[in-house]
Amino acid sequence: MLAGVVAIGLLVGRISLLGLTIGSAAVLFVGLVAGHFQMQVPAGTGEIGLAAFVYCVGLGAGPTFFRSLVQDGRTLALLGAVIVTSGATTAWVVGKVLGLPAELASGIFAGAMTSTPALGALTTTLPNSPDVAVGFGVGYPFGIIAVVAFVQVLPKLLGRDLKSAAAGDPAAAASQIVRKLVEIRNPAIVGKRPGSVAMIEATNCQTPRVRDGDILRPTPHDFQFELGQQVLLVGPEGRLTVVLDMLGAEVEGADQLLLDAERQRRQIVATSPEVIGRSLKELRLLSKYGVTITRIRRHEVEFVPSAMTKIEFGDQLTAVGTPENWPEVERLAGHRPTALDQSNILALAVGLLLGIALGMLPISIAGLSIQLGLAGGPLMVGLILGHFGRLGPLVGHLPRSARMLLMETGLVLFLASAGVAAGGDFVAVLQQQGAWLCVGAATVAIVPLTVGFLLAEYVMKLRLLKSLGAICGGMTSTPGLAAITSTTDAAEPVVAYVAAYPIALGLVTILAPMLVEFLR
Repeated sequence: MLAGVVAIGLLVGRISLLGLTIGSAAVLFVGLVAGHFQMQVPAGTGEIGLAAFVYCVGLGAGPTFFRSLVQDGRTLALLGAVIVTSGATTAWVVGKVLGLPAELASGIFAGAMTSTPALGALTTTLPNSPDVAVGFGVGYPFGIIAVVAFVQVLPKLLGRDLKSAAAGDPAAAASQIVRKLVEIRNPAIVGKRPGSVAMIEATNCQTPRVRDGDILRPTPHDFQFELGQQVLLVGPEGRLTVVLDMLGAEVEGADQLLLDAERQRRQIVATSPEVIGRSLKELRLLSKYGVTITRIRRHEVEFVPSAMTKIEFGDQLTAVGTPENWPEVERLAGHRPTALDQSNILALAVGLLLGIALGMLPISIAGLSIQLGLAGGPLMVGLILGHFGRLGPLVGHLPRSARMLLMETGLVLFLASAGVAAGGDFVAVLQQQGAWLCVGAATVAIVPLTVGFLLAEYVMKLRLLKSLGAICGGMTSTPGLAAITSTTDAAEPVVAYVAAYPIALGLVTILAPMLVEFLR
């Protein structure tokens, strides 16, 4: 029965209606139907699935969660927090006005915010209340439809085109890594090594190659700048122009040289204790092996490192250097590409254990004693491990394919169990509450969208693409983001979504159980 609910739910989730699919959430609705007919699934599968799901969500969001609090994403994180808070406030008002049970109103809040972790937090706090899943089942469709319709209709109402709004996307320009061939014309840097030029270090730019005739050769370990030299400069586009002007002038017509240089690079995967946790400055790869690390790919994000950047397990290093030294460098780094596909089951089990233990601890907030439960505990541990990558022997790395599989499997197990448990009372609750229940669910979904847009447009003065991406993140709506990215290739809405989503995800998981206490 469990396999049948999951399989049929996933098939239903693929059905497109007006270009909209509900994906894995359809498992919940199939579970409601199965529960209505008194069908059962094995006990405990929902709890196991929930813990695995939110733990993997934390691992995935961890690398950006804490950075969003201290970097440029603070404004977007604040926007996400305001959206969630306004949604919780609206749910409280709707619950009071309509006289809804606290469990039902809180479930509507979780559904309107399209947050399955919030549903998980509620079901662990209220394990014997079917009203929670019923409320989620009512609120979820309104949450999905409201966000997707909002991001598609709003630009038309404002007379703005998302494709034209993407022109001059500052986020994409600032983060894109580019290469330029530069002729040295600044006498002030003659005789200096690249590492001793403050601007190069401060902007995370690299000079991995120097021109020798018609060839770009790897920069030797004793390299010093000289007038008339032509060097390859690599760095983020938003910073590279400043360094280029300081060094000299760009060499025109160097496209073929740059292409040849790309063919000579080597990709190295870091797994050895000899390099993990050590900075590039400490490793001294250039002076020892004639190798420069020009880029690092970590957590599916590529960046140009500085001398103080520390290597983490699984980092994919883009190296430029002397070919005869590759075997020694690969030995030092512990180059094993297959390591990225290996899952540390012990670390996974210990991480889940710590998360479940944390979720069982009572926490007092404003006089209320709550527990993070199977949703909040593993989520917090996952966020911390995802951020740091490693805490002592505990590794926070799961291959992306393994993490996505475990996350999706955990989610459908939880949704199937929650749907079947609530199905017996679903029709009765709808008959009892009537059409006003749907009106309340729509209100809980629409009000935070409106508040978020007004704040982004008139207070924070954000660009349209950035505000729409942050609003989708605040509503934890991946379908909403998909609706934006289907019309534009700009990176700005994705960056905004990533900044707002982790904050909103954590906050909605905490506020959902608190809302129950405030409504009682």
